[in-house]
Amino acid sequence: MTKLRLAIVGAGPAGIYAADIILKAERTFDVSIDLFDQLPAPYGLVRYGVAPDHPRIKGIITALREVLDRGDIRIFGNVRFGEDLTLDDLKKHYNAVIFATGAIRDADLDIPGIDAKGSYGAADFVSWFDGHPDVPREWPLDAQSVAVIGNGNVALDVSRMLAKHADDLLPTEIPENVYEGLKASPVTDVHVFGRRGPAQVKFTPLELRELGELRDVDMVVYDEDFDYDDASKVAIASNKQVMVIDRVLQQWRQRDSANNAGGTASRRLHLHFWAKPVEVKTDAEGRATAFVYERTRPDGEGGVVGTGELREVPIQAIYRAVGYFGSPLPGVPFDKRHGVIPNHEGQVLHKDSNERVPGVYATGWIKRGPVGLIGHTKSDAMETVRHIINDQASWWQPVDPSDEAIPALLAERGVAWTDLDGWHRLDQHEIALGAPHGRARIKVVPRDEMVTVSRGE
Repeated sequence: MTKLRLAIVGAGPAGIYAADIILKAERTFDVSIDLFDQLPAPYGLVRYGVAPDHPRIKGIITALREVLDRGDIRIFGNVRFGEDLTLDDLKKHYNAVIFATGAIRDADLDIPGIDAKGSYGAADFVSWFDGHPDVPREWPLDAQSVAVIGNGNVALDVSRMLAKHADDLLPTEIPENVYEGLKASPVTDVHVFGRRGPAQVKFTPLELRELGELRDVDMVVYDEDFDYDDASKVAIASNKQVMVIDRVLQQWRQRDSANNAGGTASRRLHLHFWAKPVEVKTDAEGRATAFVYERTRPDGEGGVVGTGELREVPIQAIYRAVGYFGSPLPGVPFDKRHGVIPNHEGQVLHKDSNERVPGVYATGWIKRGPVGLIGHTKSDAMETVRHIINDQASWWQPVDPSDEAIPALLAERGVAWTDLDGWHRLDQHEIALGAPHGRARIKVVPRDEMVTVSRGE
């Protein structure tokens, strides 16, 4: 019987779902899968891109763990594609590769002053508070008033983490250095800006509702933002999610803190709608001092137009949460404009000719861009897997498809890779660190320590 030796680069939900789906699919050949990740631990954005106070979303890890713990997928962590392992290496040892590397960079926001001191990308901040091993341990949290640009779930995650009192994060798996940093933060006001109205936001009702439950944080919304046009009224009446979001916001309008009046909490979280970013003002030393926005209004077709009215909010830090963007991979076609690997239903295409690149596939955000929730990744992977199964005639013909080839190659190159047993060791170690403090776990942050624990050295 023919055998498919498949490499998957990226051990987040996209890569793990793809592996699971092809192993369960109807096919006329055997499959063996090696999963590679540049990080020593698996799960990608579920471990390093979801706020630590989101245990429900973290529950996805349980499903991913069940897939890996079956033992029919090998994991090679702490392996950097393009450095420790190249596309040419994969061609020598596999029939095909799926790239599931996600999108971890922040999309750009092209306005004057966005490069000011005190201006940050949300993705970098998320990586910091999630204990990503490749970002600095320290984060400058010295602002009293902060702007967050964006109206998606990442913007709400960032805003909530900035506004929430650090002690309320202690039951979570927040790393110690992150707790200490947030504990010392002098923040009093977090301002969230979206260019469209309350009925057009991109966040989910659950995320929004959680904001209103923060201890000692007043929610501030502004009556002027709720003069709905016909399109907004239709959206609220016809879409259950929009209706729930509107209901939550309307309840907040009745609170004493609405319109900045009468709140009693030590911190405030302001939601500003109809606000198009215009400029970040700076002082003589290049530090952010104010955020300037233009009031917008609906254009009657679901979009917005500017009103010409400019407003200014004093701030000392600004976070852009306007989307993620993919990163190019050595030797793999890349669409710089959209931040994805060019593809047709997961079959990778040459950038210039649109012809297929045999043996190379993509799934997840690097395939379709950073849109959709984690669950969408499953249907995405099904589409890609279907093509791999049907493309048997154009698979690579490896010179050495043996199971021993990759461990030997990595050892020869001095790569300290981690495997599934290593992840179990690290997992148990983190849980044990948290136990004396009544916490779910305390994440190990430094990469070298993660590797040492994983390898039992």
